[in-house]
Parts: sequence; C-alpha cells; structure tokens
Amino acid sequence: MDVLIVGAGATGLTLGIDLARRGVDALVVEAGEQLFPGSRGKGIQPRTQEVFDDLGVRDAIRAAGGPYPPQLFWKNGERLAARPMFDEVAADEGTPYTDPLMVAQWRTQEVLYARLLELGGRVGFGQTLTGLEQDAQGVTARFADGRTARARYVVAADGGRSAVRRAVGVGMTGESVDPNPFLVADLRVRGLDRDHWHVFVGDDGNGVALCPLAGTDDFQLAAKLPEGTAADLSLAGVRRLVSAYSHLDAADVTELRWASDFRPRAALADRFRVGRVFLAGDAAHVHSPAGGQGLNTSVQDAYNLGWKLGAVLAGDAPDALLDTYEEERRANAAAMLDLSTGVHHGEVRRGEATVQLGIGYRESSLTEETRADPGPVRAGDRAPDGRNADGVRMFDAFRGPHWTLLAPEPVRTVPESVRRLRAPESYGSGVFLVRPDGYVAWAGDTAARGLAEYAGRTGAWKAR
Repeated sequence: MDVLIVGAGATGLTLGIDLARRGVDALVVEAGEQLFPGSRGKGIQPRTQEVFDDLGVRDAIRAAGGPYPPQLFWKNGERLAARPMFDEVAADEGTPYTDPLMVAQWRTQEVLYARLLELGGRVGFGQTLTGLEQDAQGVTARFADGRTARARYVVAADGGRSAVRRAVGVGMTGESVDPNPFLVADLRVRGLDRDHWHVFVGDDGNGVALCPLAGTDDFQLAAKLPEGTAADLSLAGVRRLVSAYSHLDAADVTELRWASDFRPRAALADRFRVGRVFLAGDAAHVHSPAGGQGLNTSVQDAYNLGWKLGAVLAGDAPDALLDTYEEERRANAAAMLDLSTGVHHGEVRRGEATVQLGIGYRESSLTEETRADPGPVRAGDRAPDGRNADGVRMFDAFRGPHWTLLAPEPVRTVPESVRRLRAPESYGSGVFLVRPDGYVAWAGDTAARGLAEYAGRTGAWKAR
C-alpha cells in the first residue's frame, strides 16, 4: 500500500479522507475496537470548518453539533453572571465562518469515518502496533496479533502516547501547564438548563463546569481537582464531585457515559519526520484543552500532509516536498502550544486569537512572493473566500484536491488539472497560485515570470 495511518482519531481520519479523494492506497489502523467514545475535543474552530468544507463534511459537522452557549457562574446555589465564552469575531466576505462550533469529539469522528468509507477508504480496528522497520523503499509495521503491513509511508496519528513515535525514537520536549489533576466526563444530569455552560468554583479555586453537549442529550463535565488528589472515574466518584462543588444532589447525575483524567501539559515532538515516517496530531504535539486548539491543529497537520504525500506518490513532486511538512507544521504547532497555555492561564482571550484564521506560511521555503509591491493577500497567506467578477465563489472553486490559479487573463501553459479563474478584487492585483490546502503558494505580477518553474518544482503540475 502507499500509506499506513496509525490511529483513527480526527487526525488519522482527516488524512485518510484527503488521501482517498486523491486515489492514494491508504489504510487507517486503530488499536481500539471502535472509534473513540468521548467528547474531549469538542471545539471546531473556523479554520477547521473551512477544511471540513473542502473535504465535504462541513454540513454534516454542523448538523452534529451547534453553537457554544454562554457561561453561567454559580455561587452557593445562586446565579451570579453569564458571559459569552468567546469574543465576537466579525464575519466578512473573505471569512464567512467566524464562530466556533461545539461538536462532541465522538460525533466529529463518526462524521469523518462515514466520509472516509463513502470515498472507499478503510479502517482496521483492533490492530495494536508493536514495532516498525523502515528501509529505502518503505516501512514494515508489526502488530500485536502477529500480522505485518508494508507501506511506502507511515503516519503516526496515534495520540500523545504514540507507539509510532517511540518506535522511531523521537522524543518530546514540554512542561506541565497546571499542577492540578483534571477530570473530564460525559454524563446525564437533571436540574440544569441546556442554555448555559454552568460553572461552579469553590473557595479553594477548584471546581466543576457542566456544559450541555450540542447535538446530544449529554453534559460534558470538566473538573479541576485539588493538587495531589486522585481522580475517581466511577459514577459514585463523579457524583461526589458534582455535589461537592454545585447545588446539585448526587442523584442528579443520572448516568456516566465516559470519563478520563489528565494533567494539562504542553509538549512538542523533537521531529515531525523520520525518513518515511511522519508524526501528526497528538503524536506530534500535546496541548492543554483550554482554547480548543489541539484537535484543530491536528486536523490541519493532516490537511497539510495529505496533498504533499499525494503529489510525491503520483510522481509529480520530489520527495523533498515532504520536508516542508515538518518545516511548516512544527513551527505552527509550537505557536499553538503557546496559545493554548496562555488561554489556560487566563492570559489570552478566546476569540480572534483562537479561531486559527490567521495561520499562514509566509516564511516557508515553499512560499514565493515575487511582487515588489504585494497587496492585501500575500504568498503564504490563507486564501480568503469571496466572489470574483464572474460571480464564482472562491471556496467553491478551491473545493477538491486540485491547485487553483487566480489570474486576470487566461494562462495557456496551465494544464486542465489546475482550476483557472479570476481573483476577487479584494485580493489586490497580481497572479495567485493556491495550494490544495487553501494557502497562496506563489504570487507574482504576471504568470510569465517564475510560475512554471515553481509549479514544476512543487507538483502543481509537471515541468514542461
């Protein structure tokens, strides 16, 4: 096979979808017997919504969740104040999605899994990786049941305790974000409205928050426990916790569906690529859940890597293109780790800083800005939405695995595989080559100077 993806979380499923629509022979394997059952990563940021739009799942994701309710703070059984979870970010033609969506992680993964199967992709459950060996032609993976698999490339999407990362000897550098243990759980609760995210803080600064999970009948419990406390993940333990910090009785917690404990930390893998093996998602970076950056950064890892693997496997680009995955995504992950930690400590507000619409690759070696006087959209920037003079919407034009050329006049040397149209006026003057992941790769005053060479080098189209 071409690609073995280890881990059927949001990262692995996103990559599987992107590769499947490119006709790449890929297999996703998962150690568990089913998809992850909990709600942990429930925030879908606007940039990730744009990714899901391109992958054909945004409508299903929206139907699976809903908007975030305001937080309601309680004290001694009395309502104190309500405030929005996020600062408002204004929408415009270039940024149509600005509000985060709340979707339980298990529901996000169900949607992605269904899309993968629709595209002919495969997931093998109950396959625990025990080792890897790679050579010049590919990678051999070994599993606990004695089976082996051979692939040209392997992608680790198997979480913070990644077996793949350990197998290739990559370390993680990081630190604790909070000395207190935390508990997260999905449960059923009576006695609370579903119009608010209910927050109960004790005199010791610890407490619980109960958030109604959009698209479900559940609440997500997030609890900060006293330092040195051992989390009790049983129904009885969760009931004691809720009754200790809120006005609810223990019996008001009627059902416990899933629970986990963790200690918030920020950690970054020392490398994102070792030969034919790539690290993505939590296998490459571990975040505090504050600010909703972890799952979103992970999805965008997959989105960055998918088109590059596709180009190299098709013979349209050299293997060196794959080096830009680590270059672009490791720097981005480091910035998102700092952001998550800042939100956790109350130093950064959720809003414009956390929607991930400003992420770009201006400093990447894959980016070329050749204009002497660039306009509002530069090479390396996210290509905004908008409509051109012909009434074509950019996000409609970008949707799919192709490159897109935005030029005021037809360019004869461009192959049919590249979508060609005029840019909206909001882009400013020039010619823009947009990558399959929606970033401007090359910008110039005309297509005649440098575009063909760039396209041949990067796989936009083969050099003539």
